[in-house]
Amino acid sequence: MSKIITIDDEPLARSIVKEYLQKYPELEVVQECNDGFEGFKAIQQHHPDLIFLDIQMPKINGFEMLELLDQAPAVIFTTAFDEYAIKAFEAHAIDYLLKPFSQDRFDKAIQKWREQKVSSQKNTEDLLETASHSPAQSQRIVVKTGSKIKIIPVHDVLYLEAADDYVKVHTQEGNFLKNKTMSHFEKTLDPQQFVRSHRSYIINIQQITRIDPYEKDNHVAILKSGAKVPVSRNGYVKLRTVLGL
Repeated sequence: MSKIITIDDEPLARSIVKEYLQKYPELEVVQECNDGFEGFKAIQQHHPDLIFLDIQMPKINGFEMLELLDQAPAVIFTTAFDEYAIKAFEAHAIDYLLKPFSQDRFDKAIQKWREQKVSSQKNTEDLLETASHSPAQSQRIVVKTGSKIKIIPVHDVLYLEAADDYVKVHTQEGNFLKNKTMSHFEKTLDPQQFVRSHRSYIINIQQITRIDPYEKDNHVAILKSGAKVPVSRNGYVKLRTVLGL
């Protein structure tokens, strides 16, 4: 028996998936969720084999919910998301069911999932990496704090700091860990707002009050919060360029 979870803010959409699944007695819907918060908790509790997931939902969207999971299950999207935008992700997803979809189209998605079970985890990871480069995904950072989920608008980020396998996101409210790399953030954040000042630091240039000389060819950026962020020789060149100095 394979465990299934449906995550969609439209009750009708969830009921249609449940109806189509009646054809498959070996697939059991263990929970229906109304948003990404519920979905995140349900996945942690049930460890499903497959989820049917909407992309556009209140609070956090489908991509952001997947990012929070240590190990994402196989995903079939059930969405009215713009078909043009979906083209960017279809190489990595198991399948997309564009609403409204038929039983026949649904059956093809199930068949595709069965054929791709082995590679589904890698597909989901590749999907999230691709999704993270879309403008909508680069405006905020979603993190876990214990059992809670926090949404950080990027303009609230003071600076980012490498922390082993994580990145520490510094804000006025405190520090939060995100399971991503510095390279990921360097690629996805607006380069006119965030500059990699050092191998281990990315600064929000709106937070800089001054840049002081430090040892040898290095500098240190003083932020509005009083924080001091290292600036390497290469980082100093980048900062001068973006700041127009």
